Amino acid sequence: MDNSFWAFIALVLFFVIVWYAKAFPKMGKALDDHGNRVRRELDEARALKEEAKTQLAEYQRRSHEAEREAQAIVAAATREAEAILTDARRRNEEYVTRRTQMAEAKIAQAEAEAIAEVKATAVDLAIAAAGRVIAEKSAHGESGRFIDQSLGEIRQRLN
Repeated sequence: MDNSFWAFIALVLFFVIVWYAKAFPKMGKALDDHGNRVRRELDEARALKEEAKTQLAEYQRRSHEAEREAQAIVAAATREAEAILTDARRRNEEYVTRRTQMAEAKIAQAEAEAIAEVKATAVDLAIAAAGRVIAEKSAHGESGRFIDQSLGEIRQRLN
């Protein structure tokens, strides 16, 4: 009877005690419960994975939609800015044209006024000179009245 015999007896005695205490069904039940729990957790993990995939697909779809929408907004803003710029250029050109026309009209008016003033001054000088020449050549009397009347008619016609 050596040590291996006593080890064998101890092993048999251990199995008898385990069988008597009904540990095998309890261990089987515990292993089955553990297996079921692992199976449920795997099922939950698969469901969560599928949900994550759907959420990812939804996120990507929304991201693409947002990107297209942003591009549309940028394109609309660009078109609007170009329209505003074109309108501003057109208005600026119209403003410059109006101001140029107004300046040209003022210049023409000033030129006409200057010419009229020069003509009036020339007429006055010519009348005064003619009056002096005629007055010097003619006698003071009846002819002076005709001269004044003639000078008045000349002023009316030249002005």
